[in-house]
Amino acid sequence: MVLPGGSDTPISLAIAPDDLRQLAAHDAAARTFDGGAGPLAALDTGPGAEGTVLMVAGYTGSKEDFAPLLAPLAASGYRVVALDQRGQYESPGPDDPARYTVAELAEDVVAVARVLGGEAGGPVHLLGHSFGGLVTRAAVLTAPELFRSFTLLGSGPAQLTGGRAELLDHLGPLLEAGGVALVHSTMEQMSMTDPKAQAVPAPTREFYTRRFLRNSGAGLRGMADAMLSEPDRVEELKATGMPLLVAHGEADDAWMPHVQEDMAKRLGARHEVIRNSIHSPAVENPPRTLEILCDFWSSVPTAS
Repeated sequence: MVLPGGSDTPISLAIAPDDLRQLAAHDAAARTFDGGAGPLAALDTGPGAEGTVLMVAGYTGSKEDFAPLLAPLAASGYRVVALDQRGQYESPGPDDPARYTVAELAEDVVAVARVLGGEAGGPVHLLGHSFGGLVTRAAVLTAPELFRSFTLLGSGPAQLTGGRAELLDHLGPLLEAGGVALVHSTMEQMSMTDPKAQAVPAPTREFYTRRFLRNSGAGLRGMADAMLSEPDRVEELKATGMPLLVAHGEADDAWMPHVQEDMAKRLGARHEVIRNSIHSPAVENPPRTLEILCDFWSSVPTAS
């Protein structure tokens, strides 16, 4: 989820000030999958001997949120497919907010996983970031046989609360008054007082603008409603017996670190705190995120 805000705890990110973040170089190819409401845009690094990984972006995010991981993971032997959800950036979506429930979005993930599993000859590793974690959790509960492992990255056990949830409460009136453009301009005004936002390099800020303006207004509304009403499904996930990883930034300002730590304990999951990062470790501390993911996936038994 990419929204204005930030941790009250001073954090120095692991990346250099001029790091291009979502614009990191990679050789992944663009491809599309058939979703339940239209094509889903993805980046695909191609065959990998160590297994296939499906990564799903969070609210207002996109496949590029995993860009800094793509080349290193490919070099480590993994095939990585990073996905835009419906209504995000390069994936068109329906005009009805009711078509963006967690259940419908999860069916898109299941559809993509079925294709990838067929290409790979077996289950795939699954990772969901932020709101994408809630969606991918539902995918695991729908079709656990499709997945070798599941990683929740900066996600939580249930609906979003706190400061970011309060921001979402204002989304509906802004969308009704001026659509996606007004939401974006309002966020831009808020970011003018945020030093972390102003430190982002200009090419990346330009990408953020271009990406946000391509969001579906119905998708923004529907996903926000879904994120603010998701029930706690921790016990259901635990019952799958799937290898689980809960990882998050040390100063996550969406689902708080202590909330994610408690979720990991309830799940019996591996738990990793990623230093020098906030809510988006894949772009804020790619080396440590990469290390944690590779170590976790290598510990998962090979699919039989």
